[in-house]
Amino acid sequence: MARCGPALAAFLFEYDTPRIVLLRSRKVGLMNRGVQLLILAYVIGWVFVWEEGYQEKDSVVSSVITKVKGVSVTNTSDMGLRVWDAANYVVPAQGNTLFVMTNMIVTLNQRQSTCAEFPDVKTECNSDDDCPQGSMDVQGNGVTTGRCVPYNAHVKTCEVIGWCPVENDTYVPRPALLNAVENFTILVKNHILYPKFNFTKRNVLPNISDTYLKSCVYDAKTDPFCPIFRIGHIVKLAGQNFQEMAVKGGIMSIKIHWNCNLDWASSYCLPKYSFRRLDDQGLNHTVSPGYNFRFAKYYQDANGTEIRTLIKAYGIRFDILVFGKAGKFDIIPTMINIGSGLALFGVATVLCDIIVLYFMKKRFYYREKKFKYVEDYDQGLTETFRTE
Repeated sequence: MARCGPALAAFLFEYDTPRIVLLRSRKVGLMNRGVQLLILAYVIGWVFVWEEGYQEKDSVVSSVITKVKGVSVTNTSDMGLRVWDAANYVVPAQGNTLFVMTNMIVTLNQRQSTCAEFPDVKTECNSDDDCPQGSMDVQGNGVTTGRCVPYNAHVKTCEVIGWCPVENDTYVPRPALLNAVENFTILVKNHILYPKFNFTKRNVLPNISDTYLKSCVYDAKTDPFCPIFRIGHIVKLAGQNFQEMAVKGGIMSIKIHWNCNLDWASSYCLPKYSFRRLDDQGLNHTVSPGYNFRFAKYYQDANGTEIRTLIKAYGIRFDILVFGKAGKFDIIPTMINIGSGLALFGVATVLCDIIVLYFMKKRFYYREKKFKYVEDYDQGLTETFRTE
């Protein structure tokens, strides 16, 4: 406790005030100016020029409408000659995300009935004892009846109640049945809003006419603002091969960037497009690759029995992602950044003080010049009177 008394008194009854000392040293002077120049370059170059620190910022709010156009023809043993249009190969409705079918496995005329399950390790059998009645498998196509029946001339499988005949999805058509999708086009209509500035715009620019819109196709060099994109070109710009991707599908992103300086005219606020494949193409892409799902179309025959066509659809899902920030001059962020920049100049002083007081050869001499200890005048005067 005795030791704490002087330390506490020193803390309570001492006051530090800055003292200006002019130190004539080339090394320290050059270091001080160098640090100040770096801070000045940071404030002007990075904060105000690159980051536009004199502006108020806002993030984009966006909506997207899409439309796909194109016609394809298939001629298979199951379906015969058939023409496919946008109502067939675009599933489901179009919006920020749309799916364009490029390949398929079709199972025609399925009815609710009993039939042999598709052969695999779990369903193959030799007798009825191998098929427990009423069992269900999440990977299967129905509920077992307890019977072992021929699937074909070589294999027997457990009989199931379900949609028959069951789907056979072991063979994926190659090349893709709808490989003509490569030349289909997607119209992307994007509306944006910066609510803080009440600024709206769309990617169909005011100078685009109906005639131009009917004939243009996006090209980064010749038509960078055309909102119509050829699907094969999108895949190519993402560094992918369309014919390979079309077999089992994939996921593509169409990125629209709106970075606008609203201190300039609105005509300078323009969209920029970029493209990238999003699904896994790494070391494990052979396990469940691509993108697919199933859907069915239901009908009734002449007897009123419900039948359906089951389609396992492979294709490309397009995710349209919109990014953007807008800025406009505002005095408040300008003054805040100027004040922060001026405060940073104190770093140069602190750094030079550390070098001078702790690392230079004459540090003890500089400390004597830097610090001066002064006793309280009134206290010293009282003590003098008492001694006399």
